[in-house]
Amino acid sequence: MKKLSISFVLIALIFSLICCQNNKLSNNDDNSQIDGHPAWIMQGNIYEVNVRQYTPEGTFNSFAKHLDRLKAMGVQTIWFMPINPISKLDRKGSLGSYYAVSDYTAVNPEFGTMDDFKKLVEAIHEKGMKVLIDWVPNHTGADHRWITQHPDFFLKDSSGKPAVAFDWADTRQLNYKNPVLQDSMIRAMKYWIEDTNIDGFRCDVAWNVPASFWRKSIPELKKMKNIFMLAEGDSTYLPKSGFDAVYPWHMFKMMEKVAKGEKSALALDSINKENETLYPKNTIQMYFTSNHDENSWNHADFGTFPGIIHEPFAVFTQTMKNSIPLIYSGQEEPVLRALKFFDKDPIKFKNFQREKFYTTLLNLRKNNEALSANASFKKVHLGDDKAIYAYVREKGNKKVLVILNFSANEQAVSIKDNSLTGKAHNVFKENEETLSSKEWKMKPWGYEVYEY
Repeated sequence: MKKLSISFVLIALIFSLICCQNNKLSNNDDNSQIDGHPAWIMQGNIYEVNVRQYTPEGTFNSFAKHLDRLKAMGVQTIWFMPINPISKLDRKGSLGSYYAVSDYTAVNPEFGTMDDFKKLVEAIHEKGMKVLIDWVPNHTGADHRWITQHPDFFLKDSSGKPAVAFDWADTRQLNYKNPVLQDSMIRAMKYWIEDTNIDGFRCDVAWNVPASFWRKSIPELKKMKNIFMLAEGDSTYLPKSGFDAVYPWHMFKMMEKVAKGEKSALALDSINKENETLYPKNTIQMYFTSNHDENSWNHADFGTFPGIIHEPFAVFTQTMKNSIPLIYSGQEEPVLRALKFFDKDPIKFKNFQREKFYTTLLNLRKNNEALSANASFKKVHLGDDKAIYAYVREKGNKKVLVILNFSANEQAVSIKDNSLTGKAHNVFKENEETLSSKEWKMKPWGYEVYEY
């Protein structure tokens, strides 16, 4: 019996060492970087969660019931809109704006408790996904405790009171010339990394916070963990100040014009050239067809990319160079209305009509390094360039051909490049095809994606 026990101990010890080694490898993967960005985001994606509207209950615990579904769809990083308490003074609507924060180190009781959030983060991590929280550094809500405790943290209006940020009456503008404010903001951001183990921040109105703060804060935060930093804004100083990704506002506005028929597909090339000139080489942009602002205020995507128009643009956002794609809450249903911003207005998940479509795209990006944010990009001529927008993404021995018809008319397509003919896998039709130079027709707002 003694020999048998010793054998079991040795086996257990060996197993433990193997597990530890695997954990180390996993941690190393989490800590590695590519082009200065977390390696885990390069073939990743972001799914924006509006907790208030996601379920009838509007809580962390009720959202958690969707995690398995989102994981199966291919979601890799979950971004929560602000989860902090909301100011009551000057509150808009019955529940207020998520972006009128009254306390940076607490959670909105509307959503649950801090323990609920910590358990949710843990559950997300157990499923192999990452977590971003929305951070509001430009302004606070109208009754944030700093207003009475640290009045020098705020800019003043003509009457000497804390100034309203822009025309947002429920907010007050912070003063970043105050070094104590800067340190207090950094300390609050560190709290969330230390106490809840999140993986990064989406920074609201990042474009109105000075570069000096970002150059100071981001390195400090990244020393704690290999986090991902996303800036709401497209100013060139943002990636130069340490942000991993910015918003592609110029491209998004041009996409809308192409969808309306106001511009041809060629107009997208002008934005690509602009981006190459403006941004540092390895800047990532978060592409989307909708987000919380665009849905609530501008009727995206049901109004801006209506009906069949949505799909080629969604493929575009998932496959473009230097990109990380975003899906907003309910786009997989899809939600064909503007969600209320200040009141309860829950999404009704039922049909999931786009779920397979998004699953195909998200898994393609995950499994094919040719769609990594830093994979190469080359435009190819396959037809009328005013309508057919086609390009090749390539990295290592992987290659993806994307063909998009950005027009309301049927278009002729012909592949003349010998490097693109031959056997290829049609991603959406899920079959093998032999591509040739023979001309074929693509339906209005059609799309094809091929793997080589």
